Amino acid sequence: MKFIKDMKPGDRLADIYFCKYKAAATTKNGKPYENVTLQDRTGTADAKIWEPNGQGIDEFEAMDYVDIFGEVTSFNGALQVNIKRVRRCREAEVDAALYMPVSARNREEMVGELETLIGSIGEPHLKALLEAFFLRDLSFREAFCKSSAAKTVHHAFIGGLLEHTLSVAQLCDFISGRYAALDRDLLVTAAILHDIGKVRELSAFPANDYTDEGQFMGHIVMGSEMISERIRTLEESFPAELELKLKHCILAHHGELEYGSPKKPALIEAMALNHADDLDAKLETFSELLAASGESGWLGFNRLLETNIYKA
Repeated sequence: MKFIKDMKPGDRLADIYFCKYKAAATTKNGKPYENVTLQDRTGTADAKIWEPNGQGIDEFEAMDYVDIFGEVTSFNGALQVNIKRVRRCREAEVDAALYMPVSARNREEMVGELETLIGSIGEPHLKALLEAFFLRDLSFREAFCKSSAAKTVHHAFIGGLLEHTLSVAQLCDFISGRYAALDRDLLVTAAILHDIGKVRELSAFPANDYTDEGQFMGHIVMGSEMISERIRTLEESFPAELELKLKHCILAHHGELEYGSPKKPALIEAMALNHADDLDAKLETFSELLAASGESGWLGFNRLLETNIYKA
């Protein structure tokens, strides 16, 4: 099988892929075509069917596995697959493990590192809250470990939420040793909890799409609500001011109102979390773009990073 990460312009494909997305479109000249997103465990690829009513183009929909024949081309510095023939596959033909993107990191190692961070929290109420989520609620823990951190932008793979959360928490742990004004336990706890709402915001794979709850509320508000709900289940009374500080960090972790934060950072811990979260998201986005490109040199302008990207 030719994995998407190994594709390069000129390759001919005759393999099975997961159809992540499909939509009809029209060229400037009024000619119909279809936009398709192909996926395997290494990533996604933009694809086009320029002759949707042509011979060899069978009926299929998004979320189907499809056997395609086509050619890899390059458009604006990005790979594109020109699909010549396609058919919907039977379930028996497919090994699903080849098609769902999964974190390159070992899950149990990441869970172990997360548990070590939780064990290092000295403030008893914060530690009890983290243990209630990650050690005692096995259903939440499993969903958290399987979830992605985004639909498409960064860490959009199984285990992505765990990998992103761990990276942000470890960055915050490092930062707390550099700036004495930071409350290390509050900051690391907020980092571990900052994206828990994504367990509800995004559906499980293979869909990995926004739920109704996610569309209406978003993971930031949902995460704050989840913390309130969990605090009410703890045996020991949770200090009111500490709860407010923790939830403020969650509500402000995107930094700016236009980026979805209900509040801008008012605590130094909230500001530190915002920058750690942004740093990990941007570096992962950049890394994924570099890994997905089969070419070196200038790769073109990226809207999310707001810069023209260069691959050495």
